[in-house]
Amino acid sequence: MSSLSSAVRDLQRELENKTNDLSKLQKDIAKNHQVRKKYTVQLGENELVLKELDLLNEDANVYKLIGPVLVKQDLAEANSNVRKRIEYITAEL
Repeated sequence: MSSLSSAVRDLQRELENKTNDLSKLQKDIAKNHQVRKKYTVQLGENELVLKELDLLNEDANVYKLIGPVLVKQDLAEANSNVRKRIEYITAEL
């Protein structure tokens, strides 16, 4: 009988360990899902900005929000920055 109860206790411990492992995996999956969702939203926003920049004439004024201030930026530089952001986000995804 004692070997049977010992085996049952071992199985219970093993089950608890497996349950804890599963719980950790579920938390990791949820965290990864949130990060992926954030990057997907950022990618969509940046692709929209790139489309808008492509519609502008070369002499158009472009401004970048830095803190509470709008700073004038060169169109080519803005285009380059957005493309780099899209590359980075795509690589992260």
